[in-house]
Amino acid sequence: MKILRIIAAILLPPLGVFLTSGLSLALLINVGLTVLGYVPGIIHALWVVLKSYEHAAVDRGAY
Repeated sequence: MKILRIIAAILLPPLGVFLTSGLSLALLINVGLTVLGYVPGIIHALWVVLKSYEHAAVDRGAY
């Protein structure tokens, strides 16, 4: 599932954020950034997706 979210974040940034955090402020921010420019939307989407996996790893005690 992780690779699917990363691919979605690259191809369609709001979809990657939606799959990670659902309807949230992060999604609204990402839609705005994607409208302003595709690259800022990708960067934000990758940050949200990868940060969620980091938080999950910390919660499991992997770090």
